[in-house]
Amino acid sequence: MSDAEAEMAFRKMRWPATEGAPICPMCGCLDAYETRRKTGLLRFQCKGCKKVYSITSGTLFASHKMPFKSYLLAVAIFCNEVKGKSMLALSRDLGVQYRTAFVLAHKLREAMAVEMKGREIGGPGIVAETDGAAFGGHVRPANRRENRRDRRLAANQSGKRKWVVIVRERGGRTLPSVFKSEAQAIGFIKQRVKRETILHADEASSWNPLHDRFELHRINHEEAYSTDESCTNMAESFFSRMRRGELGHHHHIAGPYLLRFAQEAAWREDNRRVSNGDQVNRVASLALASKPSVDFTGYTQRHKA
Repeated sequence: MSDAEAEMAFRKMRWPATEGAPICPMCGCLDAYETRRKTGLLRFQCKGCKKVYSITSGTLFASHKMPFKSYLLAVAIFCNEVKGKSMLALSRDLGVQYRTAFVLAHKLREAMAVEMKGREIGGPGIVAETDGAAFGGHVRPANRRENRRDRRLAANQSGKRKWVVIVRERGGRTLPSVFKSEAQAIGFIKQRVKRETILHADEASSWNPLHDRFELHRINHEEAYSTDESCTNMAESFFSRMRRGELGHHHHIAGPYLLRFAQEAAWREDNRRVSNGDQVNRVASLALASKPSVDFTGYTQRHKA
C-alpha cells in the first residue's frame, strides 16, 4: 500500500457509512475542510462547530505517531498468530521500541474485548462448559533441597496467583473473566449465563452452587477426560492454547493485564475460522470505533502509575 491507500483504508474503517467521508466526532456534522500539516498529517476542520480532528481522534489510535501503514501491518501481524504474538518479535517486525509494541498490542486486546462487553452465554438447549485455570504467582524453588518448601501450601505462595474462569458454548462464543478463586466466579456465571443453558463442569467443589440454577453435568477427571454424559474438552482446549501462548510468547501474563490476555485468547478462539483479512478489518474497525484506551492513555508519558 501507498501512504494514501493506507490513509483511505483507515478512513473507510472509521466512517463506513459515508465511505470514508469525515464525520465530526464532536457534533456529527458531515461538512469539513481538509487540511494537512507540514508533516503531511491529514486534519479536518468541522464547518459546524469549527473543531479540528483527525482520522483517529477519540479512538484507541488517538495521538498516533507511526504512519497508517505501520498500524495496518501491526494489526495484520497480531491477528495472524494463533496463540499470541511476542512483543519483542512485534517490535522487530515494525522497527519500533519494545514499549511501543507492548502498548499497541494491549490496545488491540482492548479492542477485541469490546465484543465481550455485556455478553451473555447460552440459552434454551445450548450446551456450555465452564472451567478454571491458575496463572501467575510463580514461586521459584530454592536451590538446595533442604531449603525447598511445598509450594502448594498457601503460606509458601506469593499471593499473586489468579484464576481465569471460562464459559464456552460448544460451537459458539467464549466468555472469560479473572478471579482470585474459582468460587468467586459463581455470581459472574449466574449473571452472564442464561438459566436454560445445559452446563458442564468438573468435580471441583467450587461449582456445587451451580446445581440450583442450571442443568449441570459433572465429569470426574480422575476417572476419565470425557464420558457420554459430560466433558469439558472445549474449555480445556482454550486453556491449552492460552497456556502455550504464555510459555512460548508472553512468558508472564499475570497481574493487572491477565484479563486482557484471556480476552485476546477468547477472541482468537471465537474467530479461528475467520479469514485473516476479515480479522484485520474487524480488529481495526473495533479500535477505530472505541474511545481512547482506559489502561494505556498517557502510559508512555508516565501519566499512569
